[in-house]
Amino acid sequence: MVQNAAHISPASRNFHRVNPVLTKRNTMHSIREQILQEVFVRLADALSPTPVLRLPTAPVTRNTSPALLLLAESDGVAATANGRIDWLLTVRFVALAHGAQAFAITDQLIVHTHHHLMRDPNLNGLCLGITPLDCEWELEDIDNTAVAIPARFELQYRTLKHDLTSTG
Repeated sequence: MVQNAAHISPASRNFHRVNPVLTKRNTMHSIREQILQEVFVRLADALSPTPVLRLPTAPVTRNTSPALLLLAESDGVAATANGRIDWLLTVRFVALAHGAQAFAITDQLIVHTHHHLMRDPNLNGLCLGITPLDCEWELEDIDNTAVAIPARFELQYRTLKHDLTSTG
C-alpha cells in the first residue's frame, strides 16, 4: 500500500536522518575511497619522514619539499556483468623536490612509491591489480632547482552493482 506524502507524519519523514542503521551505512566509504586511504597510509608509513599529501589545497613550499602528492585523476567503468562493476581508477603521484639533488630525490621517491604499491598489488583485497601507466620529467621554469616527476598508475577494482562499499 502506497501512502500519500501528505499523510506521512513528520517523524516518518525524518526516519532516514535519525535511523542508526541507515546512519551507520551512510558512513561506509566506497571501495574507491578505501583504496585511496590504503594507498595513502601505505606510502605515508613507507616514505616517512617525507610527507605524502593527498589532494593538497595549498601550494607545496620549499619547507615541505621533498614531498609526494597523491591525486585521484579519474575513475571509470571498464565492464559490468552479473551484478558487478569493474572499475579503472587512475591515480597520479607527483614527486617534488628542490635543490641540487632534486632529480635524484624525486627519482628515489618514485622508485619507492612503485615498490610499495607493487609489493601487494591487491591492496589487502581491495584491488584486482595495479598497472604502472607513465612517468614524466619536469623542471619547473619558475625555479630552476624545482623538479616534479608525475607518475600515473591504474588500479583495477570491482564492486557490487548495487553497493559501491562492497567488493565484488
